[in-house]
Amino acid sequence: MPEIPVFDHDAVLAAVDPLAAVEHVRHGFVEYASGQWVMPPKVYLDAPPGGDFRAMPARGAGLAILKWVTSFPGNPAVGLPVVMGVICVSSAMDGRPLALVDARAVTALRTGAVAAVAAQELAREDACTVGIVGCGLHGAWAARCLAAAEFGPGLLFDPDPEAAGGLAGELGWEAGALSEVLECDVVTCVTPGAEPVVRTGDLHPGMHLNMLGADVRGKAEAEIEAVERCELFCDDWQQASHGGELTAPLEAGRITRERVTELGAVLTGAAPGRSGPQAVTLFDSTGLAIQDLAICLPLLEAHGNGSVKVSSIRL
Repeated sequence: MPEIPVFDHDAVLAAVDPLAAVEHVRHGFVEYASGQWVMPPKVYLDAPPGGDFRAMPARGAGLAILKWVTSFPGNPAVGLPVVMGVICVSSAMDGRPLALVDARAVTALRTGAVAAVAAQELAREDACTVGIVGCGLHGAWAARCLAAAEFGPGLLFDPDPEAAGGLAGELGWEAGALSEVLECDVVTCVTPGAEPVVRTGDLHPGMHLNMLGADVRGKAEAEIEAVERCELFCDDWQQASHGGELTAPLEAGRITRERVTELGAVLTGAAPGRSGPQAVTLFDSTGLAIQDLAICLPLLEAHGNGSVKVSSIRL
């Protein structure tokens, strides 16, 4: 068995910058919507009392991946990340293992990238100001990817002023109050989803919302009434209808499947985006394995051309 390259956290971020992540994730959505890439549903394995494991397979572009990743929200209290795991990359042609990849870095990159892709497609054409609610790991990468996609200037809010201030200093943006952030053209929410941060009164004409924090049943970053008033989009209906921002309004009978458009359909021209400049759009991101696959492609390319240094193991 040949040696297998191992991409740790730093190697992933050295190989794929935010703009490249945006471009590759966009490509992944198009390939999936066109039927070229395959993605079975995400599988959850509960780990009581406070976490879960997720198995996420996908196949495309000659590769097959399996992402084994955690969500343990209480981990920071004991000095551990919420998200940890590994992505196994194999050849889809003969099954050979090709790489092991740090899932935490890939998750952060693709989560940030999808916020930028959704904003590019669903925000008003003249949208420029961007607000981030929640400046943890994924909020920070959402800000970096939106900045790389030329959105800004930005306003940042986090209950921890140091988190917002540090990210603002890095990007040349500003930290502000939650009410100020919610006045931006593009608002990206990346909170634990324990309680709503967007209420009906926060909606304003022409606004676009990226909702990234509610990734399982029971989480929500917006009031049901606020969701109901928006033009609705998601990354994948099967996932979004069972564990995301749209789940509670759907179960309450406040929205229907017919009101929700998948982002891939917009990207391929199979469905329209926002109806006009005064519309309020909302994109629900639940996290897809095809996004992880999209990031793995440039990782292998970078290793092949020698532009990134990695360790290796022999299985």
